[in-house]
Amino acid sequence: MYIKNLSDLAKIIVKTRKAQGLTQKDVAFACNVGIRYIVDLENGKETCEIGKALKIVNMLGIKLEVQDE
Repeated sequence: MYIKNLSDLAKIIVKTRKAQGLTQKDVAFACNVGIRYIVDLENGKETCEIGKALKIVNMLGIKLEVQDE
């Protein structure tokens, strides 16, 4: 999938989290972030910290690939 913005990534995060049977609270606890951050990230809030987002992506086993054009 081509990710153009945080909303695109958020959709993948929500889908993956739910497929794994995890709650937002589960992810927040596992990644040592607040539930509010998870809610904001899953809603595509553009000001979410990238470091925390990557921690969540990795915890969920989502693989991101960057291609230098």
